[in-house]
Amino acid sequence: MFKESPIIRRKSRQIMVGNVPVGGDAPISVQSMTNTLTTDVAATVAQIKALENVGADIVRVSVPTMDAAEAFKEIKKQVDVPLVTDIHFDYRIALKVAEYGADCLRINPGNIGKEERVRAVVESARDKNIPIRIGVNGGSLERDLQEKYGEPTPEALLESAMRHVDILDRLNFHDFKVSVKASDVFLAVGAYRLLAKQIDNPLHLGITEAGGFRSGSVKSAVGLGMLLAEGIGDTLRVSLAADPVEEIKVGFDILKSLKLRSRGINFIACPSCSRQEFDVINTVNALEERLEDIITPMDVSIIGCIVNGPGEATVSDLGLTGSSKKSGFYLDGERQKERIDNGDIVDQLEAKIRAKASKMDQERIDIEEVE
Repeated sequence: MFKESPIIRRKSRQIMVGNVPVGGDAPISVQSMTNTLTTDVAATVAQIKALENVGADIVRVSVPTMDAAEAFKEIKKQVDVPLVTDIHFDYRIALKVAEYGADCLRINPGNIGKEERVRAVVESARDKNIPIRIGVNGGSLERDLQEKYGEPTPEALLESAMRHVDILDRLNFHDFKVSVKASDVFLAVGAYRLLAKQIDNPLHLGITEAGGFRSGSVKSAVGLGMLLAEGIGDTLRVSLAADPVEEIKVGFDILKSLKLRSRGINFIACPSCSRQEFDVINTVNALEERLEDIITPMDVSIIGCIVNGPGEATVSDLGLTGSSKKSGFYLDGERQKERIDNGDIVDQLEAKIRAKASKMDQERIDIEEVE
């Protein structure tokens, strides 16, 4: 089994979103966006902290009005995670949130009017070392591109993106990342493939408006997985009609499955069948819920019988192989004399997983101290 990802990532320049590097050899960052009213400072802060608690590297906040910009000022004081401000059309809002400490401006240069307005935003970003995100969406292409191509196409998204890129290049501003999102998987994937060949800036991946929790997760995993497997992508957002916290969890699961990033427990579990010696499904669901707070990267295999159980357990940090009344327990690939009582399996496994995570954390700290 692959211990490390065989994927060779596309080479890109690196920018900094607050203290989070994006691009280059930095880990692929996972982000989400608040869905509270930004003017409701308490609710927005609470949601940002909930996202941060499940591992969000970056959080985007919509700032549609000057009142929202003033609220952003207060929000920024109360959180630690880098904040991207989402702004459309009004360059004055961009200037205001830059003054208030935005870590990135999500604003399309071509949509904010005259060149002096664009220049004012770019100079403010340059002066304060704030990167810009260009965000193209298949659902909001410029009218002339809709007429030219007849419908959204990868080429249309690329042309739209390059218009904005050319503006920033002309102003000698290069600290930006780009997204070319669409709700159609093949449209988005095609556009990102074209864009990846045109520029060396970091790419923000997303299948926009992907749908509800289940369907949106599947669509995002397919689309983002295709791109990530080709080495394309430096940061991502899974766009779900669901709690934003779920976007972060799914994002990390996608990266984890491709071995591009490890955070938390990777559960290896059988789908269950008549051979199972304990209730695999409820056991795994209960453990996932109880152990969400663990961020230590580790593989835990939970297999209901002895057919595939030993094979998976020997390549896991901790493994369980189903057997009658008491199941086999493996630690670091080695079968232990101790067995797990099937009647109390969840509590016992939770304790052992937490103990293993604590030991792995201490070993990592010891190594870092030596280095």
